[in-house]
Parts: sequence; C-alpha cells; structure tokens
Amino acid sequence: MPKVIEWTGAREGDIVWRYPNEEIAWGDNLIVHEYEAAVFFRDGKAYDVFRAGRHVLTTANLPLLTKVLSKIAGFDKVPFRCAVIFISLKQFQGRFGAQSQTKELAPIKFFGSFWFRVEEPNLFVNEVVGGQGAFSTDKLQDFLRGYFNERLIDTLSQYSLAEVYGKLDETSLVAKNALFDAFSRVGLELIDVKFEGIDTTPEWRDRLFYVKTGVAATEVLRMETVQKSSESLSKSPGAAVGAGAVILPQVLQPAPAPAPAVPMVLCPKCNFQNPQTAKFCSNCGAPLQAVGGVNCPKCGTLNPAGARFCLNCGNPLQSTVKCPKCGSEIQAGAKFCPNCGEKLA
Repeated sequence: MPKVIEWTGAREGDIVWRYPNEEIAWGDNLIVHEYEAAVFFRDGKAYDVFRAGRHVLTTANLPLLTKVLSKIAGFDKVPFRCAVIFISLKQFQGRFGAQSQTKELAPIKFFGSFWFRVEEPNLFVNEVVGGQGAFSTDKLQDFLRGYFNERLIDTLSQYSLAEVYGKLDETSLVAKNALFDAFSRVGLELIDVKFEGIDTTPEWRDRLFYVKTGVAATEVLRMETVQKSSESLSKSPGAAVGAGAVILPQVLQPAPAPAPAVPMVLCPKCNFQNPQTAKFCSNCGAPLQAVGGVNCPKCGTLNPAGARFCLNCGNPLQSTVKCPKCGSEIQAGAKFCPNCGEKLA
C-alpha cells in the first residue's frame, strides 16, 4: 500500500527536516505544505524538487532521479533508497557575533542578527544541508552563524575603527551588501543585517576619542607613553619617586618646535651654501660680497645692491655726504669725489 511522505510536527523556527524512511516506492504520495519544498537527495547530490501540493511519485515527475536509477536493474518495480529533505521557505532569524580587527589592527567585538530565507532549495541542499551534513535546524543554524562570522571578519578588516565604531546602521548596510553574494552562492537570500553592538578595548576607545577631537596622532602616542610609564612606576614603590622624577618630566614635555631656518647665500664661485653673515665661502674661500652687494657695517650680513637698510638688523647701509666743491651726493667713507675728484676729509 502506498505510504504518505509528509513533514509532520513542524515547529516554529524549524528550517530543515529529513524524512526518516529512505525506502521510496513508486506510487507513494508526497505532501508538501505551503512555504515548503521537498528535495530528493541521493549519493550526496540533490535531484528533483517539489513545491506545495500533493504528488504521486512516478518516473514522470522524478526525471532527474529516474535517469540515475535507470542504471539499476528492476528499479521500476522495487523500492529504491533515497532521502527526502523538507525545507521551509519562510523567513528566519540568525544570530552572529565574534571578535575581529580593523585595518589598523584595532581589536573589535561585534554581535547582532541577520534575516534570511531559502531561495533555491536544491542548491541549498547541495551546498549546506547535504554538503555540511546539517540535517537538523540546530546544526544548520550553527553552520550559518560560522559562515556569516567568517565572511564578516574579512569584511571589517578592510575598514578603519573610526569607520565602523559606533555606526551600527552604516555598518549593518556595509555587511549586508558585502555578504549578499556569499549567501546567494549557497542558495540563500540575505534579507537584512542588524548590528546590535560594536566595541573595542578601552585603550583604542581613548585613542579614537582624541583623534576625533583633533589631537595629532603623535600627541596621542605621547600621552599613551606617559600613561604606560606611570603605570609601570606605580608597580615599583621603591623606584617610583626617583625614576619618575627623571622620566616623566621628559615625556610630558611637548616635542620642541623646529629651529628657525638660517638665511643662506650661494658662493658666486662654487655655488656652495653659506650662512648669510659669512664673509668668505667655507668651501673655496672666495669672498661672498657679491658684485654690487654691501655688507652691513654693524652685523656683517651681505645685502643686495641698492638696499638702504640691513635685511638682518635694520641698520642703515647707505648714509651719504655732500662734496664740498661740487655738492654731489657721495657715499659716506669715500676718500675722493667721483664727480670732481676733490679729496674728502
């Protein structure tokens, strides 16, 4: 007498159920309820898939399995062995949570939920149920949790801590987009992802806070060094006062400002750079007073031709006197008038 193959006693939350009797005969009745699919599975491979309805099993509605069984003599007269796996097509919720690190190697912990449904039952049975031996809902949930965590860890390692920390909605969208194709490859549709918590260590929380408030990265590292030094000293009562007095003031001092650049001048002979106050080249010994230039009588700085005041100290460079004979303006210090030749005092 033909038997009835049916998923009975299905509970809320059940995703997969394997019919316990693998002895299948032609003419048996297969009942598939709404939001279910029945997959015939043999020798590690999924074959024919049945959707909702009442089906009498014949060679006509099991074409894929019939092709395989046709190699067995008398298969059309005797029961054959085949597993019937029922899959629920409803939407389900899964949980995820693990520890990972960001692209700057910051440790990060996360947890949340994801929602999915079986889109392609035959592919799902091949890749997950049969391929992983997950013939129960508990085993299936364990596999999906690990599958989700593994790919999410790879995804988060491509982002910085500032890009994901405290941004649950944005990170949820990133995760869904990144894992959608991975779920499709095993016959699932990833409907939604929701992060419920993302956290890191206190050290990285402090570091992220200072960076967000505009503190330079070098200053953050200096402050962390101070904190670690203080903790180390506090563990050694005998050395805390003496060592702290030497170490901490040096660490607490901010980095010194860079020294101002010294004005330089090129040697007209060898092009070597010399301080602007030098009178002779330190490379070749040539005079550094360029043609038409003038050295300041107060500080010795070389000034360009035509300058009236020293560019270093502001001292006047070109005080003049009048020739007593012709009245021409003559630079102070001249011995003869360049206009009339009068000897000057």
